Amino acid sequence: MPKIIVTKQEWIEEGFKQFSKHGEHALIVEKMANKLKVNKSSFYWYFKTKQVFINEIVSYWVFKETEQIINSADKFENPKEKWNEFLIIAFRNDPYLEFIFYLKRYATKHPSIQKIIDEIDSRRLDFTSKLLQELGYLEKESIIKASLFYKYLIGYHEMIRYKEQKENYIEEVKNELSHFISILK
Repeated sequence: MPKIIVTKQEWIEEGFKQFSKHGEHALIVEKMANKLKVNKSSFYWYFKTKQVFINEIVSYWVFKETEQIINSADKFENPKEKWNEFLIIAFRNDPYLEFIFYLKRYATKHPSIQKIIDEIDSRRLDFTSKLLQELGYLEKESIIKASLFYKYLIGYHEMIRYKEQKENYIEEVKNELSHFISILK
């Protein structure tokens, strides 16, 4: 039987999935190794401690759920197209939405993680505010609207948790957002 080799990235992705389902308590090396069909010693080859592993998962989340979204939207020159792409990605029903809820709970005992969450929230708000400015809002107004948008996004995901997303979800989101954000340009 050939030896199965699992990459560091595969461990991180499996850890992300497990953390998204049940939080830090789901990060049991032996169970993840069984899912990956490898010996658990390969985990320790890449990660010296569970905390190092969690830090890598958090970095993966930052990239996947913030940087990739921003980069996808930024590919568009036209602010309306950028806004539309941003909405489609940000409001999609992702099977790993629970990650942030578990991470926030975990951060109550780990200030360094809370600092990362705060930085990501700030980055997301800043991106949204700048995008709203591109759409014609003044800076002060865009900051307030970005905050409302972000709170709406969190509430939206909370409300669709465990539900199938409607096929026309983006039109529903745009309609609701139009009550406090109109596309100006």
